[in-house]
Amino acid sequence: MGNTCSVGQSNSISNAILMCPSCSPGDDQKSLPPVPNPPANPNQCMKTGHHNLKELYRLGRKLGQGQFGTTFVCVEKETGKKYACKSISKKTLTTKKDVEDVRREIQIMQYLVAVARGHHPNVITIKGAYEDAKAIHLVMELCEGGQLFDRIGHYTEKKAAEIARMIVDAVETCHSLGVMHRDLKPENFMFVNRKEDSPLKMIDFGFSVFFKPGETFDDLVGSPHYIAPEVVLGKPYGPKADVWSAGLIIYIMLSGGKFPFLAETVVGVFEKILYTELDFLSDPWPSVSESAKDLVKKMLVRDPKRRLTTRQVLCHPWIDCVARKP
Repeated sequence: MGNTCSVGQSNSISNAILMCPSCSPGDDQKSLPPVPNPPANPNQCMKTGHHNLKELYRLGRKLGQGQFGTTFVCVEKETGKKYACKSISKKTLTTKKDVEDVRREIQIMQYLVAVARGHHPNVITIKGAYEDAKAIHLVMELCEGGQLFDRIGHYTEKKAAEIARMIVDAVETCHSLGVMHRDLKPENFMFVNRKEDSPLKMIDFGFSVFFKPGETFDDLVGSPHYIAPEVVLGKPYGPKADVWSAGLIIYIMLSGGKFPFLAETVVGVFEKILYTELDFLSDPWPSVSESAKDLVKKMLVRDPKRRLTTRQVLCHPWIDCVARKP
């Protein structure tokens, strides 16, 4: 059975990664533009658009309900184009931290759009943010194809590699721009439409943070089954915590939807994250390629110092070659 704590270096695959010029050690960030400033008006929660949302958009059917907000279809009056509108009730923002979290989420989404000079094909794009007396409204790209979670279990290994490449490429772009997602899971990747070849979008930056090279965090955030060991232990962590979460998504895709760290309680889940060996023996793993298993093991190393970076993941033969095969 594979052990996430003692994965050795497979010579041929490791050499392929190390020889890739874009995968050399060092900071994953380049020189970055400044982060947007918060609003000057202390009575305004967010730095948002000046217009009232309903002046520009017509609200349509409800798409979903979350802990802090409700998402609707909205139609831009001027163009007739459909978007998604996430409305966060101010009643749920009971503390200063709640307000700061939403403010940071908007800042990060606006920043990613500004820096990317448009959008990354696998990162959700924000159209605008608006505030009224009752709520904060985020208008974003509309994704009507459902969650990645709903399609897991139906993929060939090649298709899983293609999806994995889209996921890791989106994460690597965020890391290179100084943004850590901190809540990667299949539910936070949405398909634009119902087609088999639909674009995939990373969503929900509610737990995301800006970070500088070498900066670490110690707060426990994220969804329990996908949290990295160093986060569980309360140790200082950086962007490689996202690599662990992405590795788990790939593991679940390749295993046909099986979760490796299941337990009845959150404490039980955390214990399994820290101590349980990954299963690479039961079906369907015997039919999964050694290259795929090698990548998953190197993304799920419990020691973040030995875990691959997002750049190294993208240079791994399984991602670089299998995903590109016709």
